Amino acid sequence: MRLTLLASLLFAFSIPSLADGIKTERYIVTFPQHDRVPYQGAFRAAFPQGFPLGVGSGLSFLKRENGKLIFATLTDRGPNADAPETDGREAKIFAAPEFTPQLVTLTVSDHDAQASDARPLQEQGLPISGLPLPDNFLGASGEIPLSDTLARLRYDRRGLDTEGITPDGNGGFWLCDEYGPFIVHVDDRGNILDKKGPTPAAAEKSVASGLPAIIKWRQPNRGFEGITRMPDGRIIAAVQSTLDIDGKSKNSAQFTRLVSYDPATGNSAMYGYPIDIASYKKAKDAKIGDIVAFDNQRLLVIEQGTDREKQPQNKIWLVDLSQASDLTHFDQQPAEFDSAQQLHERGITLASKTLVADLRQLGWQQEKAEGLALVDSRTLAITNDNDFGLTADKQADGRLGLKPLSAQEAASELWLLKLPQPLQ
Repeated sequence: MRLTLLASLLFAFSIPSLADGIKTERYIVTFPQHDRVPYQGAFRAAFPQGFPLGVGSGLSFLKRENGKLIFATLTDRGPNADAPETDGREAKIFAAPEFTPQLVTLTVSDHDAQASDARPLQEQGLPISGLPLPDNFLGASGEIPLSDTLARLRYDRRGLDTEGITPDGNGGFWLCDEYGPFIVHVDDRGNILDKKGPTPAAAEKSVASGLPAIIKWRQPNRGFEGITRMPDGRIIAAVQSTLDIDGKSKNSAQFTRLVSYDPATGNSAMYGYPIDIASYKKAKDAKIGDIVAFDNQRLLVIEQGTDREKQPQNKIWLVDLSQASDLTHFDQQPAEFDSAQQLHERGITLASKTLVADLRQLGWQQEKAEGLALVDSRTLAITNDNDFGLTADKQADGRLGLKPLSAQEAASELWLLKLPQPLQ
C-alpha cells in the first residue's frame, strides 16, 4: 500500500537545511509468504497468529530490476519486552527465545513493498540466537534474559542483536550488532564468515577482536546501530549513543563515535559525530538510527530520541568527515569527558553536519526510524522497527504480561523521500 504526500516545509535551524519541498511515498510492507514468528507461550491468546516479523532494523539498497527497487534488510534479536529488575539488575523478556535473527529482501514496486526470502543467520552451520552474551564476556549487556513467565533463560556467547546491513561488494554483507558491539561478515545466505569486536585486554574474555578497545564502553543495548561501506571499501559503523567510560561519560560527551574499519588492511579509525546536544535533556538520550555512505568523506545519518519536551524527533543529516579528527590519537585521555571548549583547546575537530530532512515534519509517526538507504542522489529510503508487534503489560492481578501493539505501531513501514534537488 502506498500513500503519496507533498511536504513544502520551512525550518528555523541555525544549521543549514536541504529539506524544502520533499515528496514522500509511504508503503506498508507486506509478507506474501506469511512470515510470522511462531508463539505458543503463556499469552498466545493475545497473539493467535504469532508475532509479526520485525524487519527494518537496517536497510541497504541493492539494485533496480524491472522497474522495481530491491533492498536488503534484517531483523534484530527477536520479540522482546522490558521486564522488572531481577536481583537488582536489568532484565528482558525474550518471548520467542529460539528466534534467529534473519536477513530479508524487500522489493518495492509502484504499488507495494513486499518482504521475501528470509534467511536465518548461521555460524558453522548452526543457527545463532538473539540471546545476550554471558556476563564474563566483552559484549555482555548486563541484562538477565527471562521467558514470558519470567523464568531465567540461558546466555549465548554466539548471540547477536543485529541492527544494520551493508553490501560487502562481493555478493555478501557486513552487519552490525548492539551487544559486542560487533561487525559481522556474512555471505548472501546469512552464513557468518568473520566477526570483529573491541579488542580485549589480557584478562578479558571476548568472542571477537580487531576493533578499538574503547568501544566496549557502549551503553547497554546501545552498541553499533548503523553500518555502511564507503566507495573505497572501508566499513563505517556507528555507535548508537554516547560511550559511558567507567560509567561516567554518557551525559557529558558531545558526540558518539563512528568507527572505520578497512577489511583489506585491518586498520581502524574513529570520528566524532556531534549530537544535537541542545535538543535533549541529557546527552545519552540521543540515538543513531542508521547510516549510509554518500561518498568517501560523507554519509547520511538518522539521529533521533526524545527531546527536552519529551517529544520524539527523527532527523536525517548529511555528515562530513573530511576535517574530523581521528579520535584514536586522543584515547589516552578520552574526549568524551571534554566540553566543546576543551575539544577545541585539544585540537579535536568533530564531523560537520547539514540537515537534510526532519521526518516528523514530513508526517513520520513511528517512534524509531532504523533503516536508511540511498537509492540515488535525490532518493532516500527509510524503514521503522516495529518491535515484533508486542510490548510488556501489567495485568489486573499485578503480574507482568505481553500485549499486542496498536496496528499502526506494529506496521512495518518503508518511506521513499524524493529530494527537490540532488545531494552534492
